[in-house]
Amino acid sequence: MTHLATLSPADPPGDRSAHSADSSLREKIIEHAFVAELLRTLWRRGQRDVEVLRAEVDRGGYDVVLHCNGVMRHVQLKSSHRGASTAKITASLKLKDKPSGCVIWILFDQETLELGPYLWFGSEPGSALPDLGDKVAKHSKANSQGEKLARPGLREMARRSFTELQSMDEVVGRLFGL
Repeated sequence: MTHLATLSPADPPGDRSAHSADSSLREKIIEHAFVAELLRTLWRRGQRDVEVLRAEVDRGGYDVVLHCNGVMRHVQLKSSHRGASTAKITASLKLKDKPSGCVIWILFDQETLELGPYLWFGSEPGSALPDLGDKVAKHSKANSQGEKLARPGLREMARRSFTELQSMDEVVGRLFGL
């Protein structure tokens, strides 16, 4: 999962250092909480034939593969706290080659790490990922000449490209048609 620069200059300095210093830990907590809430929601709906597969290497454009209700989803996860001013994310073009690829941008509470709402970008189960657009992403850091080089395998996606979902029930509906 890719986390974003999630704290604004107005955030208290203690929060910034904790979220920056422990961003990898926070990212894993959010990913595990997302999968746990997804599985809990499916359990309540009587869906027990579920598979969750994690990418060992970040090369295919996705973080997790989910299979349920005859639908396989390759999912790229992004996250930022609810109050963040983050207006865009980057998505891998490789996701277009995966069955029912989608991007889920998880918003979370900065203090409690409670999840939701969720931002969704994808198609109906069994359908290809919608066009990611043509805005080529750039590296966040400049090279020694001060240039931020293009990352041709990634596209910038504006927040307005996503559909806001309020609950995990809505996420399950989008993912698996349930």
